[in-house]
Amino acid sequence: MTHDQDIETLIVAAHALTRVAALETANETPAAQWRTLTILRDHGALRIGELARLSRVTQPGMTRLVGQMADHGLVARTTDAADSRATVVEVTPLGLEALQTWLLQLTAALAPHFDDLQPEEWDALRTTASVLMRKLDRTRTAAADTAEVTR
Repeated sequence: MTHDQDIETLIVAAHALTRVAALETANETPAAQWRTLTILRDHGALRIGELARLSRVTQPGMTRLVGQMADHGLVARTTDAADSRATVVEVTPLGLEALQTWLLQLTAALAPHFDDLQPEEWDALRTTASVLMRKLDRTRTAAADTAEVTR
């Protein structure tokens, strides 16, 4: 197997794992909401356009989603101090609590699927997760640096 195939297998498995967990929790909340809360948790307050780009949805779609989330107290909207036409979105404590609850539900739903893992398999998963988080942190840092230069 090549490195590219390893990466592809990882991506496909992660997507499948997410779908299984979502189905098993029977949570009716759109995945876009959880993705948006996670992005805001990880990146801090963002303008609607940047949030839409990072979430890979249209700006009008993100505007609708943010409006619904604001109505439920999950996010707060403010006017951008640098451009009064732009809206900045920030996750609220209630939004962080909802996200954490959902992550716990996902973990609980998936835990039985991993009951039969051997200690060395847990070590492999822990190493894989650590490598992925390190790579994602580098990607986020590079993206933030690029965004700062273009402002």
